Amino acid sequence: MATQSKNQFEQLPALRIGGWLALLIWLMLAGFTAWSAWTSIQDRGLPLIELAAGAALMIATKGFVVIAPNLAAVLTFFGKYIGTIDEDGFFWCNPLASRRLVSLRINNFTTETIKVNDKNGNPVEVGAVISWRIRDTAKAVFSVNDYTSFIEMACESAIREVVSGRVYDHSTDDGDTSKTLRGDLDGVAQDLMSTVEAHVAVAGIDIHSAKITHLAYAPEIAMAMLRKQQAAAVVAARKLIVTGAVGMVKDALDEIQQAGIVNFKDDERVTLVTNLLTVLVSESETQPVLTLNK
Repeated sequence: MATQSKNQFEQLPALRIGGWLALLIWLMLAGFTAWSAWTSIQDRGLPLIELAAGAALMIATKGFVVIAPNLAAVLTFFGKYIGTIDEDGFFWCNPLASRRLVSLRINNFTTETIKVNDKNGNPVEVGAVISWRIRDTAKAVFSVNDYTSFIEMACESAIREVVSGRVYDHSTDDGDTSKTLRGDLDGVAQDLMSTVEAHVAVAGIDIHSAKITHLAYAPEIAMAMLRKQQAAAVVAARKLIVTGAVGMVKDALDEIQQAGIVNFKDDERVTLVTNLLTVLVSESETQPVLTLNK
C-alpha cells in the first residue's frame, strides 16, 4: 500500500458499530461487573478487578455518538486521523478518539462589494453570492487552517481573476455584448463558479452555484462612463435617423420625377434635398419655403 503524503488527506470511513448494539453489550457487561463486584465484596473484600472493569466501562461510554442528518464526525486518535462518520444515526466508536463535527449542509456566502479593474483598466464594483458544501471532510479539516476563511479568500481571488479578464461594457455597431461583464452575466457566473471550484479543490469543497449580485462602475468614473454611453446612444440614434431620412428623400425625388410633377434643375434639387433633410432630421419643427420653377 502506497504511503500517503504528509499533507495529502482523503476521507476514510471510521471503524464503528451500531450504537444500540453497543449499548446492549455495555449494559450486559455493566450488569455482570456489578454482580461480580457484589460477589467479591461478600467473599474477599475489595473488588479491584471489578473496579478496573467499571472504570473501563465508564471510559467506553465516551464512544457513543449521535450524528444528525448532514453532519459528519471527523475522528483523530492521539493526533492521527482515523476516519470520518458521515452517516446519520447512533454509533459507538473509539472512546479515546477526539471528534470534530463538520456540517455537510449547503452554505451561502455573500462576498463584500470589492473594487476590481476590468480588462480595460476601468474600476468596477462587484459582489457575488457563492453556494458551497464540504465534499471531503478530511481535506476540509486538515488541509487548510480554517475552511470558512479559506473559501472567503478564494471567492475574492476568483472574482478578481474573472472580472479582470473581461470588459465591463462596450458599444459596437452590431450590439454584440456577449463577452462583456454586463452583457453576459450567465457566462460570468459560470466562469466564476469554475474558478472558485478550482481554487477550493484542495480543501475538499464543492461549489453548487455562483451568482453576481452587484455589478457597477466605481463611483469615481460612473458619471463619465454614463456620459460616454449616452453619447454612443445619441450617435447611433442620429445615424439611424440620417440613414432613414436619406432613403425618404431619395424615394420622394424619384416619385416626383416619375409622376412628371416638375423637372428640377440641379440647384433646385440641392435646395429641395437640403430642406427635406432639415425637416426630417431636425429635432424642432421647421417650415421650409420652396421656390420651384415649373
